[in-house]
Amino acid sequence: MKSLFLQAFIILWLVVAGSCGSKQQAKKGGLQGEISVSGAFALYPLAVKWAEEFQNLHPGVRIDVSAGGAGKGMTDVLANAVDLGMVSREIYPPEIDKGAVAFAVAKDAVVATVNVQNPDREDLLKTGLTRDAAIKLWITSEYKTWGQVAGSASTNAVHVYTRSDACGAAETWALWMDKKQEDLVGTGVFGDPGLATAIQKDVLGIGLNNIGYVYDETSRKPNPGMIPLPIDVNNNGILDPEELFYDTKDSFIKAIGEDRYPSPPARDLYLVSKGIPVKPEVIEFVRYILSDGQKHNIPTGYISLPEEKLHRGLVKLGTEKQ
Repeated sequence: MKSLFLQAFIILWLVVAGSCGSKQQAKKGGLQGEISVSGAFALYPLAVKWAEEFQNLHPGVRIDVSAGGAGKGMTDVLANAVDLGMVSREIYPPEIDKGAVAFAVAKDAVVATVNVQNPDREDLLKTGLTRDAAIKLWITSEYKTWGQVAGSASTNAVHVYTRSDACGAAETWALWMDKKQEDLVGTGVFGDPGLATAIQKDVLGIGLNNIGYVYDETSRKPNPGMIPLPIDVNNNGILDPEELFYDTKDSFIKAIGEDRYPSPPARDLYLVSKGIPVKPEVIEFVRYILSDGQKHNIPTGYISLPEEKLHRGLVKLGTEKQ
């Protein structure tokens, strides 16, 4: 009995000692700290993946990632409320004047979305959406029916949706029409998930979404109840074979990478800090994202950036020479 007790005691002691030793080793040599990230819904899924992988490499670092829109990300980081803001649009000069430092980390796109049961779906998938039609939907409100959009006799009313929160998706969509987010009209809905849900519920609705909220991550097909509305890039009134790449997320991502989808509404995505980061854990996290972390972009549904752009980010961060 004493022998069994002694063996149990020794095993327990070894476990505790090993645990303490691991903690001591982490404190002495491992990267430690906390990183807070907030902002764009567009970048959220990829940022979560980066955070998970980085924490696997550095168990002593805790990363909190929250979505709330690009505007919130920028506001939070400039107020020193978070270490990094996720921003899905270009950075404005007044933000740079306040200390915003942007690191391009990925690329994706915004796309028009309609309900899969739209009564004019067949015509829409022949003609697509022209830039002029988008202006007459989201800017001037000139188009009131789906027939006007598709060039048919349909009198079905079109219900236009936009984003109610300050966000990169709406800003980028507006930029395609040489406008700003505040110029967009329509029923305002908060967030990418909310706008996707609105389209799934309204057979006559048209909205705009980051592609990460249009396609299912497992099947790579459009999410139930919604489909992307292709852009008629050459504006010839019909969708040509080279303009048809929306069936799967992978084919869409490939088209973006080959510049077959216009930019905007394709765009770079950024992590923004207030000033060059000084916390070692934040520096290492951004360095990881700009290097090894890029391998997670395509599997997660994004596009990796060119090496020269990533290198410029590392130079800005101070981890590589010009």
